[in-house]
Amino acid sequence: MKKRLYAVLSLVVIAALLLSLNVSWNMASGSTSQKTFKVGLVTDVGGVNDRSFNQSAYEGLKRAEKELKIKTTLIQSKQMTDYIPNLQKLAKANYDLIIAVGFLMHDSVVTVAKQFPKTKFLIIDSEISDLPNVASAMFREEQAGYLAGVAAALLEKAKFGKTTGKNVFGVVGGMKIPPVDRYIAGFKAGVLSEIPKAKVIIKYTGKFDDPASGKQVALSEIAQGADFVFQVAGQTGLGVIQAAKEKGVYAIGVDSDQSYVAPNTVVTSAMKRVDVATYSVIKDTLNGKFKSGIIYFDLKNNGVGLAPFMKGVPKSVSDKVNKVIADIKAGKIKIPTEVK
Repeated sequence: MKKRLYAVLSLVVIAALLLSLNVSWNMASGSTSQKTFKVGLVTDVGGVNDRSFNQSAYEGLKRAEKELKIKTTLIQSKQMTDYIPNLQKLAKANYDLIIAVGFLMHDSVVTVAKQFPKTKFLIIDSEISDLPNVASAMFREEQAGYLAGVAAALLEKAKFGKTTGKNVFGVVGGMKIPPVDRYIAGFKAGVLSEIPKAKVIIKYTGKFDDPASGKQVALSEIAQGADFVFQVAGQTGLGVIQAAKEKGVYAIGVDSDQSYVAPNTVVTSAMKRVDVATYSVIKDTLNGKFKSGIIYFDLKNNGVGLAPFMKGVPKSVSDKVNKVIADIKAGKIKIPTEVK
């Protein structure tokens, strides 16, 4: 009887020991029974080195990874034909949320979201309102563009720094698509609100990933007397800033604060807080609060804005810009969204 009892006790001890070793092994290897929340981000052709909205989305992703303890993956698209296979790759790997950055990915997201109805998607800059598994982050770019236009015009009137008083302003867009045009329409309206007879030169390169073309177009606008060039062209816009730096005029950045690209050239930037939108939708999805349809980001919810001015900008300019911000929030200023 005693032998039998000892045998049973020995088996219990061995089982407990094995269980303990297994738990220790799982803890050491990082294995848990809880499913890891996975978020994948697919850039458009501009890539994360655009120092613009792709990079901003990536910053939101990395913040979520750090603060929310999730697993993240980045896939950079080299060409537009990469969009669908890149999105499919993440969907097949059972990612909980897949983020597509850019208006150009609209059709690809619609296609893949229908193929994987149980997978949740977020698209930046494009409206998809009829699919239950897709959220669209849309921005009031015209508000940020308007503020940039007002600021540039005020600096021109104040004869700030290297300005010439010719009242000529340049804009270099990438592709002529709605998010780009909302920025430009706002900028032009902002300039004209302060200098009604100002000349606003608007040109497009047709590309978001070609700094050389951005520089060439910017140089042509500077040759026509532009004291400020506003770039709305992703990575192409880095060439615009370079042209302004070389010619001793001012540049206005886009999407994120681009002052670090050329501190003495970029006077401010029209900001679109893609990082805020990305982080916020990731957090909501993780917490079971994913909402399909369109989510708007504007001045009221810190979704758009104007980056801090470079050193030396008169306080009178920032005070006037702050007054304009208040008026926009109060609905006192109607800003166009289409370029005319």
